[in-house]
Amino acid sequence: MNGTFVTEFILTGLSDVPEVQHLLFLLFLVMYGITLVGNCGIVVIVWMSTCLHTPMYFFLANLSLVDICYSTTIIPQSLVHLLSERKTISFKGCATQLFSFAIFGTTECLLLAVMAFDRHTAICHPLHYMTIMNHRACIQLVAASFAGGLLTSAINVGCIFRLCFCGPNEIQHFFCDVLPLLRLSCTIIIFNKILLYTFSSLVTVSAVAVILASYVSILSTVLRIPSAIGRLRAFSTCASHFTCVLMFYGTIFFMYVGSVSSSSQDRDRVVSVFYTMVIPMLNPLVYSLRNRDVKEALKRITERRY
Repeated sequence: MNGTFVTEFILTGLSDVPEVQHLLFLLFLVMYGITLVGNCGIVVIVWMSTCLHTPMYFFLANLSLVDICYSTTIIPQSLVHLLSERKTISFKGCATQLFSFAIFGTTECLLLAVMAFDRHTAICHPLHYMTIMNHRACIQLVAASFAGGLLTSAINVGCIFRLCFCGPNEIQHFFCDVLPLLRLSCTIIIFNKILLYTFSSLVTVSAVAVILASYVSILSTVLRIPSAIGRLRAFSTCASHFTCVLMFYGTIFFMYVGSVSSSSQDRDRVVSVFYTMVIPMLNPLVYSLRNRDVKEALKRITERRY
């Protein structure tokens, strides 16, 4: 961080119109509340229901935990800034936010790939499922996802905050993200961009490759099932996960494919709301509303308490 003169950054946010800011505050507060209740609910239900002590729900509980941390990294500070005249964040605070955001964002990316592999194993190798996806293997896969998130985060922060920030300190965003920070650097950033894009692409492409390979194998196996009911039952076990994958990766694709255009900054901020706030809120709803096991477990827990 040699040559850094900026001690704090100013976040422009999503709007500078007071009425719009108040509306966004209420909207984000409601979304954050739903996110916390939904994801904490998934974690508690999986923990309390022995019938959900399976690899699929172990991964789901970890995904919910990541979503809680992921949204908490961004939303509370955004809520404060929506009601504040001075929307600043310290240099170290910005680095911490980017570090946390990268950890949990990458971990979610990798967990979705792990969950796709889990569904592939359950449908394509049902007789060996519990042998392959044993307790130790599940813990190792989750640990590997968090390790990947930690490594990606370290590279992001290392590449960004070793740059010189000696001029403008106004981030055209509502949180500290990679691309808006790169635009503020007053040093040559081509090497940093290459390293960031190469490693991020490697992680994302690897995860997408696992997901695609898993679903191609699943589709091939399911289509060989003679019974229509059997095919429908097999597809239903993947429906919630596939929906979450489409939301998450679809947003990432839309966000970063057009990021080379400087005129895309306003669009990027809107898309960022989706993957930092909307997706963590929707994930538990998708899994609970479309999953009979989760609904039945919640019903049993409620009946025991009353």
